[in-house]
Amino acid sequence: MPLSFLEGTHTIDETDLHLIQSAYRRLLKMIKTPLEESDKVNIRKAYELAVIAHREQRRKSGEPYILHPIEVAIICVEEIGLGPTAVICALLHDVVEDTHVTLHTIHKEFGEKIAMIVDGLTKLDGLYNLETEQVENYRKVLSTLIKDVRVILIKMADRLHNLRTINAMPRHKQLKIAAETEYIYAPLAHRLGLYNIKSEFQDICLRIQEPEAYNEIAEQLATSETARNEYIEAFIQPLKKEIDKLDVPYRIFGRPKAISSILNKIRKKRIPFEEVYDLFAVRIIFSVPREKEKMMGWQIYSIVTDVHTPIPERLKDWITTPKSNGYESLHTTVIGPKGRFVEVQIRSERMDEIAERGFAAHWKYKGISNQQKLYDDWLNSIRDVLESQHTDAIEFMSDFRTNLFNEEIYVYTPKGDLRILPKGATALDFAYSIHTDLGYHCTGIKVNNRLVPMGHRLEHGDQVQIFTNLRQKPSEGWLKLVVTGKAKSKIRQALKDERKKQSEFGKEAFERKCKNLKIDLEENVDLLARHYGYKSRMDFYFAISHGNIDLSEINQWTVENGKIHFPSSEEIIEKPKEEESPALVPKTAVGPRTKLYINGEPADQYEYSFASCCNPLPGDEIFGYLTASSGLKIHRSGCANSKNLLANFGYRVVKAEWGDINQSDFVANLLITGVDDGPGVIERISKAISQDLNLNIRSFSIEGKEGYFEGRMSLMVKNKAQLAKAIHALKKLNAIENVERVD
Repeated sequence: MPLSFLEGTHTIDETDLHLIQSAYRRLLKMIKTPLEESDKVNIRKAYELAVIAHREQRRKSGEPYILHPIEVAIICVEEIGLGPTAVICALLHDVVEDTHVTLHTIHKEFGEKIAMIVDGLTKLDGLYNLETEQVENYRKVLSTLIKDVRVILIKMADRLHNLRTINAMPRHKQLKIAAETEYIYAPLAHRLGLYNIKSEFQDICLRIQEPEAYNEIAEQLATSETARNEYIEAFIQPLKKEIDKLDVPYRIFGRPKAISSILNKIRKKRIPFEEVYDLFAVRIIFSVPREKEKMMGWQIYSIVTDVHTPIPERLKDWITTPKSNGYESLHTTVIGPKGRFVEVQIRSERMDEIAERGFAAHWKYKGISNQQKLYDDWLNSIRDVLESQHTDAIEFMSDFRTNLFNEEIYVYTPKGDLRILPKGATALDFAYSIHTDLGYHCTGIKVNNRLVPMGHRLEHGDQVQIFTNLRQKPSEGWLKLVVTGKAKSKIRQALKDERKKQSEFGKEAFERKCKNLKIDLEENVDLLARHYGYKSRMDFYFAISHGNIDLSEINQWTVENGKIHFPSSEEIIEKPKEEESPALVPKTAVGPRTKLYINGEPADQYEYSFASCCNPLPGDEIFGYLTASSGLKIHRSGCANSKNLLANFGYRVVKAEWGDINQSDFVANLLITGVDDGPGVIERISKAISQDLNLNIRSFSIEGKEGYFEGRMSLMVKNKAQLAKAIHALKKLNAIENVERVD
């Protein structure tokens, strides 16, 4: 039956209406918790408002736009475990940004809480500084973390659905969205305990950025699935016999690891797929009362290590000391049948729900453990970064991302209080984590009763004691001694405050000079600041206070009607502002002559060069980046710098595509590793490349390392396909273990 408010209208046809109603009914079925009458009314009202507001809009795929907010709401309920308030906000999350509906209307119809969350989900408009637009939008969303975490969780669901349906987007936009996701959303999902969403983020990003690598591993996983399932069954069977004796409800199963995780292991360890034994993790989930969870976890651990040989150094105990995002589990690695390493995860049903759904599930158990304190500590550190005055938007993002660390260390105060810091944190980071004033006035630090430098890196279990002096102040060098966002932002703020104080002395001196010369300060200060090359009044005053500017020079210049006139002043006043974003400069191409297209036009008319950080080859996925001074740089989409460029400087990124990929020779670098089986390795490698494939070796170095060798080779190739042939040929040679392309 058609909806009452749509009767008599032809703006939505019956096919679309059927899709919309079907999706909405599916959403309602997903909501398992009992709803109050007001929630039912508001969900229906939000749905109807969103349908009307988006009725003229369609997604790139061609489907009605309203299906997107409905799917986002479904993800919020089904995969994150949020309730009716989040459903209402998810349905409305795009109406203020993309339609004529105002925030005032949302506030009037749904109240202050819904309006606040929807506002947090709405991008900022009217930003004049293009360089900070993306980051300012990040900042707006992130600032809601300390008000209502549901904004971030709904944003995660929004990004997840956009990624799942990204195939309809243009290629260059897919790359930008993927980079943005890897840069901020995946680390944030990890920090909030949304491990499944984080893994899906990373897998989809990999599929976009490196489709060949993704598809290769996906195919190998599919091919080995039967053998893998048989192995899991052989591993599990003897465990079941022993765990059954405990007479507690439990589940045990094998779970394949994310493709992105497998690829990282292959690249980090430089091993082929066939040698990655821990392609899956075995998970044991038991159900006992809360007070018996720890005891039962260790009992099952004892059974696992009795049945299979343990690797003691691979034990990770997050039951005794949960991660700072609330994650609890016992992880161990054992040697299973055929000598393969298998990771085993042991946790309760409660722990599993927190691990699967992160913050939202944790909230359900609020107040029954020390997990809330862990979250509060982290949110306080986030508040410190968000509330600091960052003049540089990129600096802000860098500070914030250091709070999204993957690996943690546990350190203690002299009284035994636990502090959780990112791996790599220093003694000075610890001081700032306790209290800003403790860091500010820090003069000395003892770690395990031994004096250490402020930049000393802390390890698991360290006990740290801080000594202070009220006369101590941070210096510029301290920024190099810390890694956490809180410490960096507080040190920068202290330095700015000190600079501001010093600038006041310079301002007073300048005011006296203006009074003596009978000139107007406001009329002249900006003119003089530009004349001396300073960007702001504060910098100008600071230079005066430090004696870098001689105010007696002002006596030499002409003063007319209270205003200073000196040579080139007109140029200073009328000097045009630099463009906020660089423009493509028509010029002859620099670098190899090849057919390249920029925004669909031949690239020969522009000044461009190929980025040395990644040496893109014809056939690689690429994008163009407009630098401030070096023209257009062509980068490979998977290069080390791409994530930062695409995520933070989207306005500088242009679409780049290859045309004829057989025109010119390009440099490609390879890392070759293998068993050092004596003379002849160099000859075999050289023959395979130079004689068999007729490729030019630009450089080749090889070094033996106690039984294995590592060689680095630069080849001249015409495209990616030619490089792939070279890699394949080298891998077939005896004693060669691995060949990979490196930047």
